[in-house]
Amino acid sequence: MAKTGFFWDEKCFWHSGGNYAGNLPVGGLVQPLAAGGLPENPETKRRLKNLMDVTGLTAALHAQSAPEATREMLARVHPTLFLDKFKRVSDAGGGELGLRTPFGQGGYEIACLSAGLSVAALEAVLRGEVDNAYALSRPPGHHCLPEFPNGFCLLANLAVAIRSARANGLARRFVVLDWDVHHGNGTEAIFIEDPEVLTISIHQERNYPTDTGDADMRGEGDGLGANMNIPLPPGAGHATYLEAMERLVIPAIRAHEPEVIVIACGYDAALIDPLSCMLATADTFRQMTRMVMDLANDLCNGRLMMAHEGGYSEVYVPFCGHAVLEEMSGAKIHAPDPLAETFAARQPNTHMLGVYSDLIAGLQDFFDVK
Repeated sequence: MAKTGFFWDEKCFWHSGGNYAGNLPVGGLVQPLAAGGLPENPETKRRLKNLMDVTGLTAALHAQSAPEATREMLARVHPTLFLDKFKRVSDAGGGELGLRTPFGQGGYEIACLSAGLSVAALEAVLRGEVDNAYALSRPPGHHCLPEFPNGFCLLANLAVAIRSARANGLARRFVVLDWDVHHGNGTEAIFIEDPEVLTISIHQERNYPTDTGDADMRGEGDGLGANMNIPLPPGAGHATYLEAMERLVIPAIRAHEPEVIVIACGYDAALIDPLSCMLATADTFRQMTRMVMDLANDLCNGRLMMAHEGGYSEVYVPFCGHAVLEEMSGAKIHAPDPLAETFAARQPNTHMLGVYSDLIAGLQDFFDVK
């Protein structure tokens, strides 16, 4: 078994999502939901931890909390004026900054804790304290811009972790692979001119944000060529994700020669997620994890860190996350996918698989990866 760190904290489940009905603010003709709040609610992540406790997987991992990210850590990504405003609004009872990012009193401290989990997880991997690590971060981070929270993301968790690791001399060259169904626009923007951080996003085309994520955004300035967007059409499914990994992602990571691989791990590409139209399964995430682990073993002594991002099916996210952590740890503890048979019957037909394969081939030529 691998020595897998699992970084989590109950207080991250206490982040509140505000007066929303799904993605829409309540008001006018938009009624409150019975459950209330955003799709990004604590239950998807809490139920993952609960499932791990029940199966015994938690006990097979090195589970721990971490300190909040410090102001010094945050300031390497986020301007002081933004941090001061966030703290001020949080102390005054909460509110909303940016777009679709409500928070309650204490939201600033919870967001700092979420970022701190990612900081600690990455540092533990780079210091050799664990073989790999998973941060159950909440609120998520991959949409957050330096001065603009966005899409449930209040701080740029992974960017804060990477810049902290750099400041401590732990690594210089990183890959951030984002397989959340939504484009990782915040991570892309933060590292857009950095040639030493290769950012890759596999996402449903024009889902969220609707104006970012095109394949022709390859980076800017010195970072030209260090950004890869892989927009997939709705319904692409399990086989297409694995083909994109094999023909696009793996060769790009190999060519970059990172010291560590970091994954923005969202589960909202799963078939029954309310915010996407893809057909991934728990086995999709399991196999992608195995592919990246094999590559990390070849390139960087197995150094791999994941941070939890999206995924909004309270029923299904726990099984996707459990599958990933089974692979990361090598544990023999298994949580069978209760929807595996149903999902297998709903994958694209042969004709559509051919269409998707042609799309991947076209992107392979566009990116010139072999």
